[in-house]
Amino acid sequence: MPSLTRKIIKGRSYYYARWCQRVGGRPKIVKTAYLGPLENIVQAVETAQQPLPPHTAEVSHFADVAALYDQAVQIGLIELIDAQVPKREQGLSVGQYLVLAAINRAAHPTSKAKLAAWYRHSILPRLIPATADQLSSQAFWNHMDRVSQEDIQAIEKNLSTRLLQDLKLDLRTLVYDGTNFFTYINTRNPATLPARGHNKQKRTDLRQVNLGLLVSTDFHVPLMHKVYTGNLTDATAFQTISEELAQQYRQLAEGCQHLTLIFDKGNNSIEAFQNLDQSDFHFVGSLVPTQHPDLLKIPLEQLRPLSGSRLEGVSAYRTRKKVFAQERTVLITFNEALLEGQLQGITANLEKARGKLAVLQNGLRRRQQGRVKGGRAPTAESIGKQVEQILSGQHLKQLIHCEVTGGAVPSLSYRSDTAVLSRLVETQLGKTLLFTDNEDWSDEEIVLGYRAQHHIESAFRDMKNPHFLGWSPMFHWTDSKIRVHAFYCVLALLLTSLLQRSLHGKGIDLSLTRMMEVLRSIQEVLLIYPRQQGQRVPRTATCVSRLEEEEQQRVYEALSLRRYQAA
Repeated sequence: MPSLTRKIIKGRSYYYARWCQRVGGRPKIVKTAYLGPLENIVQAVETAQQPLPPHTAEVSHFADVAALYDQAVQIGLIELIDAQVPKREQGLSVGQYLVLAAINRAAHPTSKAKLAAWYRHSILPRLIPATADQLSSQAFWNHMDRVSQEDIQAIEKNLSTRLLQDLKLDLRTLVYDGTNFFTYINTRNPATLPARGHNKQKRTDLRQVNLGLLVSTDFHVPLMHKVYTGNLTDATAFQTISEELAQQYRQLAEGCQHLTLIFDKGNNSIEAFQNLDQSDFHFVGSLVPTQHPDLLKIPLEQLRPLSGSRLEGVSAYRTRKKVFAQERTVLITFNEALLEGQLQGITANLEKARGKLAVLQNGLRRRQQGRVKGGRAPTAESIGKQVEQILSGQHLKQLIHCEVTGGAVPSLSYRSDTAVLSRLVETQLGKTLLFTDNEDWSDEEIVLGYRAQHHIESAFRDMKNPHFLGWSPMFHWTDSKIRVHAFYCVLALLLTSLLQRSLHGKGIDLSLTRMMEVLRSIQEVLLIYPRQQGQRVPRTATCVSRLEEEEQQRVYEALSLRRYQAA
């Protein structure tokens, strides 16, 4: 055992540790270690008491994954899917695969080839343990081959029933609409769902897939979806979907005796309204203004201002008219804010179109003057096509008159028609034509009911967000895979909508994008310390990244995410 010895050198005390042993029967110093002055000893002791700095740190996705998984647990999503598509083999079940895919879509959309890497850098290995082989793209799609179109419909129906029973969703108004998503599927691919059509993201050069979606006005919770061929119009697809809605009416009506379906004018057809009339669904829809010039001619003086803070600046005129083979209540509405926004848009489009026409006109003049000689010579036909493209925006063909004259080099002249703009302001701009079979609804109820359509518009906008809830990328080339892809994208929307609804119930109102940004910022950090002598494995410690913003703290506590932290 060592002893402490002090030496005084030039008035200062220095300390040594000395080891003494008996050698030949006599005590002898066998080892001496210099410790230095007293302050060195104190500093060494204090340093020894401090923990060693970590050697490395691993950061994992935490709050977003935990919160979405928690929503899936609360509604029993895995068990519900597995009840419809069971398997006997060991490993991940179909329900676990689909929930993993839905969480991935909602939190960090990736291809299936990158699913394992994303999973590995999250807390999911604690929640749904899986090997790297089980998370390969091949393994995932082998399991998805078990999921038929009929299975998806059955799962969705059972899931909707559970949501209505457990969450008491507000079903007085439901919103339906369709959208499309472009794909990079080769033209020669035999899949029937992808087809060229009117793409809402302007990618008419690519094949697209259409998606119809029915959501609640209670945080756009999806209740039904349908994938259909990309070249079908919304109105044609809605004919089939309205039949399916009629079949599901009884199931939905168990939770609410008066169901009103909200949809826009793009879904209108006589066949669809015949199906709705037979289903006991009520509806609020809109009409194409230019198809009803008699309604547009009603002067603004006959419209009455609507009451309520949400309808400030809105007036309406109520009448009845036969539309789509039935007499309905029709409401002509005028919105000052809508008029202002439309005028701003038209003005901007006019300026842009006139600028493009000026460039085209100047190019033709330069060629006529011999200042431009190279390139393909323009023809009246080619210039006409360019003008057609420039004036493709709404109302532009009415507002700008163009004339292309032939010759060795064509000429282009154009002028704006202010009289047409004045006529649009007087008769059409700022107006919306609504119609309904809810005869007992007030004008205010009809307008506010139709405005609920923003829920489906918000859902589609979120599904086209590349950072959260993104439909893209979609690297699939068969109809069955596309249907499965659409299903887990809708499940992702479901989980995020329920999460948003849960936070609202606890006094926290965030947009879906902001909610996911806040959750993504809360990560789990694993600290790995240097392995010391005698340790078989290095010591580790886990913590959550610092919650620097009040918003982070509120969301973290409201969702009780501490229970998902590593022990």
